[in-house]
Amino acid sequence: MRQALEGYTDGYLDLVRQGVDAVVTPEGALPQLWNPNSPQIAAIIETVKQAGIPMWLGSFAPVPGQGRQQYTQSLLEIRPDGQTHGRYDKVQLVPLGEYVPFEAVLGRLISRLSPLDSYLVPGAAGQRFETSVGQAVIGICYESAYSRLFRPQTLAGGKFIVTASNNDPYPLWMMQQHHGFDVLRAVESDRWAIRVTNTGLSGVVDNRGRTLWLGEPQTYLTHSTTLERRQTLTLYVRWGDWLTPLLLGLTLVLGWRRH
Repeated sequence: MRQALEGYTDGYLDLVRQGVDAVVTPEGALPQLWNPNSPQIAAIIETVKQAGIPMWLGSFAPVPGQGRQQYTQSLLEIRPDGQTHGRYDKVQLVPLGEYVPFEAVLGRLISRLSPLDSYLVPGAAGQRFETSVGQAVIGICYESAYSRLFRPQTLAGGKFIVTASNNDPYPLWMMQQHHGFDVLRAVESDRWAIRVTNTGLSGVVDNRGRTLWLGEPQTYLTHSTTLERRQTLTLYVRWGDWLTPLLLGLTLVLGWRRH
């Protein structure tokens, strides 16, 4: 915890000195439940207040209005007023890693076999991540594999893509696969994209799918980049997955006519 606090604080201040407008951290950058009064989170908030630049912090945020306290895997925007403004909660949770499928049936058995906690709940559909630099399209972890999560955010006004990931359990080829998903999402939505990870691969992709920068895996680093904020709506964003069912339908029709 101390290493994470020092590393992300130093990296944040380094980027602030470079003149950035906002700083993004990986999924679960501060691996503790969100509590502004805890010493570590209070220190992060105070750093942001003094530096005057928003930080998008990966953390575990409480779900408001729940009788039994539940948490989500979240990306929170902390602004210089010390408050959290933008918030995105991860929708596509990792089975057994972040929740137990069919918990009513399997929960007791799996809790005996595994030390995993199953208190995380999925985020709601239709989220918007409004930030001090514009509305963003957000994905956490491997959510960039699911275009159905990105398309509605783009259609609702998202101007650029940010994915925050914890790739610590994954080998290099899976990190490359994650980056490949970001390339697909950037092209289909005509948006610039950045991926921010704790162990790699972090990267920057333009709206044509060209990788402009890719960080080394298992290397602590910071990177400053400029993203173009775009408002175009591609055919895919407007109409969704219409091409595949159309081609399937034409194939069935042509096949039936031949017989």
